[in-house]
Amino acid sequence: MYAIVEIAGQQFKVAKDQKVFVHRLKEDEGAQISFDKVLLFNDGTNTTIGAPAIDGAKVDAKVLKHLKGDKVIVFKKKRRKGYKKKNGHRQYLTEILIEGLTASGAKKSSASKKEEPSKETAKAENNETKDLSKHTVAELKEMAKAQGLEGYSSLKKAELIEALSK
Repeated sequence: MYAIVEIAGQQFKVAKDQKVFVHRLKEDEGAQISFDKVLLFNDGTNTTIGAPAIDGAKVDAKVLKHLKGDKVIVFKKKRRKGYKKKNGHRQYLTEILIEGLTASGAKKSSASKKEEPSKETAKAENNETKDLSKHTVAELKEMAKAQGLEGYSSLKKAELIEALSK
């Protein structure tokens, strides 16, 4: 079981009990953190891909320690000009331990609750959309032509279904 998660602006492939070095996080050492921007989740048999993230999926981790990475030497030189510049850099890192992967049931920390439409309205919209999605693009274009819609020839299938369902 593994997941691809975005942590501190970078994407990592993580598994349970794995140690990962990421850009410095604000949390203190020993703190429990969770990341809810899971882009892909594989449980061994099924692979779920988010668009862009999977709703309800999260990765739990523990901050082990803060440290500095290896020194990176930056050397610039222009030949025949006498220009040489040597510079060094050490990146601040945080080592985290992945404690668990959850595919669903997790609540988004920044998500707000949306009002749900009435059940009758949702069922009616789903029935229309399902019926239209069974048709091919050519059939949908003929339906659009019959309804007198303009510019239907350049529309994609999803756009045709949306235009016809209005």
